[in-house]
Amino acid sequence: MAEAGTGFLEQLKSYIVSSWTCLWTVWFFIVLFLVYILRVPLKINDNWSTVSMFLNTLTPKFYVALTGTSSLISGLILIFEWWYFRKYGTSFIEQVSVSHLRPLLGGVDNNSSNNSNSSNGDSDSNRQSVSECKVWRNPLNLFRGAEYNRYTWVTGREPLTYYDMNLSAQDHQTFFTCDSDHLRPADAIMQKAWRERNPQARISAAHEALEINECATAYILLAEEEATTIAEAEKLFKQALKAGDGCYRRSQQLQHHGSQYEAQHRRDTNVLVYIKRRLAMCARRLGRTREAVKMMRDLMKEFPLLSMFNIHENLLEALLELQAYADVQAVLAKYDDISLPKSATICYTAALLKARAVSDKFSPEAASRRGLSTAEMNAVEAIHRAVEFNPHVPKVVSAEYSSVSQYLLEMKSLILPPEHILKRGDSEAIAYAFFHLAHWKRVEGALNLLHCTWEGTFRMIPYPLEKGHLFYPYPICTETADRELLPSFHEVSVYPKKELPFFILFTAGLCSFTAMLALLTHQFPELMGVFAKAMIDIFCSAELRDWNCESIFTSVEDELEIPPALQFQHFQN
Repeated sequence: MAEAGTGFLEQLKSYIVSSWTCLWTVWFFIVLFLVYILRVPLKINDNWSTVSMFLNTLTPKFYVALTGTSSLISGLILIFEWWYFRKYGTSFIEQVSVSHLRPLLGGVDNNSSNNSNSSNGDSDSNRQSVSECKVWRNPLNLFRGAEYNRYTWVTGREPLTYYDMNLSAQDHQTFFTCDSDHLRPADAIMQKAWRERNPQARISAAHEALEINECATAYILLAEEEATTIAEAEKLFKQALKAGDGCYRRSQQLQHHGSQYEAQHRRDTNVLVYIKRRLAMCARRLGRTREAVKMMRDLMKEFPLLSMFNIHENLLEALLELQAYADVQAVLAKYDDISLPKSATICYTAALLKARAVSDKFSPEAASRRGLSTAEMNAVEAIHRAVEFNPHVPKVVSAEYSSVSQYLLEMKSLILPPEHILKRGDSEAIAYAFFHLAHWKRVEGALNLLHCTWEGTFRMIPYPLEKGHLFYPYPICTETADRELLPSFHEVSVYPKKELPFFILFTAGLCSFTAMLALLTHQFPELMGVFAKAMIDIFCSAELRDWNCESIFTSVEDELEIPPALQFQHFQN
């Protein structure tokens, strides 16, 4: 019953709104009709002739001032519109029109009209958009003390944003703390340390916790933030491994004694996996790649369900460094599955393997003559799949380049990758290219094949982007998240590229046109005066002709008392 009442109210509201729009239209035509009927009492023709005579007597200086003022005003509007668009991504005039004028004219918000009919569908789409724009921990993130801080010392720039570091603090509190930490003094200190914003305060708290006992999370914090070299970080992680392994074994035996012990065991498991993964990354940084691969394989076998760390992406990068392409293909066969979330590492590594089979002999001229072979077609399709997953290009492909392709083809300078990435965003492109550019360069002709074929992706992507080709539609929230994740000195790549609003183009054209008229009037006043008077005569000729005919007819009727039947014939003669 309530649903029927709601539906009736919605129908009544839509009927009233549509009626209001019709009333506006009727009122407009009534005003025009009244003006036409009352044109004689209001002396519209006389006033119009007076105005036309006044315009004919204007000097060229007036037109210079008029066009110059118009150009200045439209230029100021253009500057303001451009600034507003760069800052907020929309046109101020359009926003005011939609927000204030559209309700007055009877506009209806599509979202409100659709809520009653498709509330479940809307909630599902909202959940999908939130999941699409989820920020992920970068599996190849650098060490804050040994790498990020050294970059700051050398360049004076901060490579990490506050938003990125805040996300890392939340991750640390989630992975390295539990509800029972207050029962252990060292863990209670570290629970407060992970919430500290000041790096020196966190480091001091970690040293304080180590004075009480061997705390694994304290060693982790010192290895991440205090160590200035990878070797120092590795040494601290080994000490953390010794302490964390003991805690893990003790909590493993007590995990079934209650929810408190289960939570503590879950925390100890996360700590142990994190330590072993970072130790493997230290070995990879120090050139012990085979040792790193072994550690990653053992870790994935020991904890196969902990996929949140994405250790397979670390393994893929290390295997590519060893040029163990068969092992890379085996890992891809396991993780490049439709049920698993994709990443740029998965898609572009698959494209690299297929490009490797044909890139050394690939020639665009030969391919255009004889066509693509089966292997070349597979490689091109894999590249198209990868570029569609992380595109970052506007509709006009020739004007921009794919975000990942920009970095792989070295068309755009690289920066240090952030600690968190947005899948299909510019942050993920930076994180992938930072570590995998060398692998593409190592394969002869791979970058050439990528350069020759990636643009074809955008001829297959439907536009507008409500639908995807091989993946779900590209989310529209990536630009905002990437601007929060990436430093301010980096120019964020945006896809799809925002088109300039109509009012910016309109004001730009108006400003240019009026400025040109002002310049021409100033340089050629006589000629432009003649032109202006000619235009005024063209626009006013019809009205003046009607007024002259009516005045002549009236004067003849007054001066000569001609019978009405002969008035029109006399007027014609």
